[in-house]
Amino acid sequence: MASAPALLSRRPHAPPPALVLWRDLILPLCRVHELCGQARRTLALHVAAQAGGPVIWITRRHSPDQLNPCGMAGILPPGDVIFAATDRPDDSLWAMEEALRSGAAPVVVADLAEPPAMTPVRRLHLAAEAGAEVGLCRPLGLLLTPGAGGAPGIETRFRCDPAHAPGQTAWRVERLRARMLPPKVWRLTDNRLTHWSEPATG
Repeated sequence: MASAPALLSRRPHAPPPALVLWRDLILPLCRVHELCGQARRTLALHVAAQAGGPVIWITRRHSPDQLNPCGMAGILPPGDVIFAATDRPDDSLWAMEEALRSGAAPVVVADLAEPPAMTPVRRLHLAAEAGAEVGLCRPLGLLLTPGAGGAPGIETRFRCDPAHAPGQTAWRVERLRARMLPPKVWRLTDNRLTHWSEPATG
C-alpha cells in the first residue's frame, strides 16, 4: 500500500500576494488595512498610486476633510479616482463592501469618522476575497480613521503623521499592527523610506 503524501513540510510557505511600498511597507492583497493619523490620506494616496487606477474613494458627504485635486496630483492623478459620497457610516461600509466584491478597482478607500466594529470588518475581508475571484484584480481595502485608529480584525494598521522640518517635507510612518511583522517606525522623505532613528537626507 502506497503511503499517503506528507501533509507537513519543512519548506517555507510562500508569502501571500501583497502590495509593497518602498520595499518595507507590506499590505497583503484581498484584505482590509487601516491607515490612521493626521497624514493618513497622504499615505493612502501613495498606496493607491503604487496599485494603479482606478481607485474608488468613499467619503462622508459633508466632511470638511475632502481631498484637494491640486494637492493630490503630485502623488496620484485625480482622474484615476472615482469619488463616492455617503450620508451615514453604514452607507460608507456598504459601498466599500460592494466595491471590493466587484473586483473592479485595485484599491477601495473608505474615509471614516471612527473605526468600524468587528463584524463589518469581517464582511469587508470576505468581500475582498470574493472580488479577487470574480473581478479584474485582487483588491485591497483601506479604512481611514482618525487618531490612533483601532478597528478590530484588520490585517495591518499604519499611522502616518507630519514630521516636517524647515525646508524639508517629511512624514513619520509607523507600523502599529501586522500579523507577521513587529511594530516599526520610518521617516518618509522625498518618496524614500528610512529608519526613524536615521537622520533625514535631502
